Amino acid sequence: MPSGRTRSRRWRRLRTRVRVWRIRMHSHPVLHWTWRTVVTVVGGVSLIAGIIMCVTPGPGIGGIILGLAILATEYAWARGLLNRARRWAHQAKDSAVRTQRRRRERRGLRRLRSPG
Repeated sequence: MPSGRTRSRRWRRLRTRVRVWRIRMHSHPVLHWTWRTVVTVVGGVSLIAGIIMCVTPGPGIGGIILGLAILATEYAWARGLLNRARRWAHQAKDSAVRTQRRRRERRGLRRLRSPG
């Protein structure tokens, strides 16, 4: 198994290659519009599937976030929505953790009060 240093070096090389590939692709007009169309279709389908899965069985929120993440690679409005969704998710997590702590504290107080 490769060490952490080797693994991070490989990821760095891969990210650099992908970055160079995207710069070259965006400089070519036909490839740029082809890529943007593919991103729009795939991201839009994922986003719509996520919205549909909100009312049917399935991971709706995951589909919406995946669709926004795909669209955010090309569109600033999707990047803004994705950032807003991230903030909302962090706030929801913090709220759930606070609620769980309060419930545990209450349970602990009840156990101390109850004659046993």
